Amino acid sequence: MSAAEFARNTAAHSAAPGADSANRDLLASLAGKQAARECEVAQKTRRVVLTSLGVIEEQKAGRRRSRAIAVAALLLALLALGPFVWRVTDDLIGGEHLADIATQMSLWICILCPAILAAVIVAGWARSRS
Repeated sequence: MSAAEFARNTAAHSAAPGADSANRDLLASLAGKQAARECEVAQKTRRVVLTSLGVIEEQKAGRRRSRAIAVAALLLALLALGPFVWRVTDDLIGGEHLADIATQMSLWICILCPAILAAVIVAGWARSRS
């Protein structure tokens, strides 16, 4: 059924006085006279959605970058502390005393370096939160 046939049928069946304006609105919608307005709304919606998508992708990239930096820092700390942990473990298993200066220094390094690294991570986290 074409729009013209539909308009003829609805005009013939409408007997109420207010039905004429409703029929004109319906006919205008079917004929596509408001297509420009609908297209404008669709374009505006499209721009808003694309902008939101860009913001979400930037946030995801920032999270990935932060996670990668944290993992790299953890791996570097483990690589740096590995020899000291090995030495302390070897000295303690080998029967060395804790009073030896080399064992004490290695033990202090194994305790202080992770504590300092944790403090730096917490400070960076607190700074990014505020």
